[in-house]
Amino acid sequence: MPLPLCVPNEIYHGDALELFAAVPDGSVDLIVTDPPFAIDFTAQRGNYNRKGDRVLEGYREVLPCDYAAFTRSWIDQAYRALSDAGSMYIFSGWTNLKDILNAVDDAGFFTINHLIWKYQFGVFTRKKYVTSHYHILFVVKNPKRYTFNKVEHYPEDVWIINREYWTGKKKTPTKLPMEIVRKILQFSSNPGDIVLDPFLGSGTVAVASKELGRQYLGFEIVEDYYAFARERLEQTETRAASPEGIISRADEEVGQ
Repeated sequence: MPLPLCVPNEIYHGDALELFAAVPDGSVDLIVTDPPFAIDFTAQRGNYNRKGDRVLEGYREVLPCDYAAFTRSWIDQAYRALSDAGSMYIFSGWTNLKDILNAVDDAGFFTINHLIWKYQFGVFTRKKYVTSHYHILFVVKNPKRYTFNKVEHYPEDVWIINREYWTGKKKTPTKLPMEIVRKILQFSSNPGDIVLDPFLGSGTVAVASKELGRQYLGFEIVEDYYAFARERLEQTETRAASPEGIISRADEEVGQ
């Protein structure tokens, strides 16, 4: 039996690869997501020198041997779900970045920028450099038609944004800073647009979307994370957002 259609301004508990099938073709304007790492991430309580009494358990990993097929499956679904003018931002570490790059090319996406997010610390290492950055791929379906709001006069492709400390608060093992998600939404969406995060985690993309007057949609396979994201959404109020200097890239040459 087919799943009921996913509707905007709702989040769903379940497997993204299954729930994607309930998203109508071409109905999403922007996807922002931080998919599983496939690096044997155990979400140990001591990561990043934090105390673990409020860290939610249950992080769902993907096996390295399955990662290429898993990535291709969800990115193919993302391409189908996005509108012709749709965009996607994918967060990734370096370990399996090649699988994401291959999948976005094979699905038919065009890469506009390869952004670097530099944060303030990483996990201590002994025989290699400490990793203190993330890759963010900015890809589109149509390089002549997508949203890009010039919210900064000189928008650079390296973003220095600190990870957030949620001292004394309940949290998931991995979470994106609200600042970076808001920045993406302001650059690549407009009020009323539908923003999807198929790997919702703590719910930051949905919360930021609601705050900025976008419609949100999200999937989360871990029940405790889903409940946590829903709790955050219920506590979030919508505020008006009208970025300055909105432009269209329809007639602008894509930078390399």
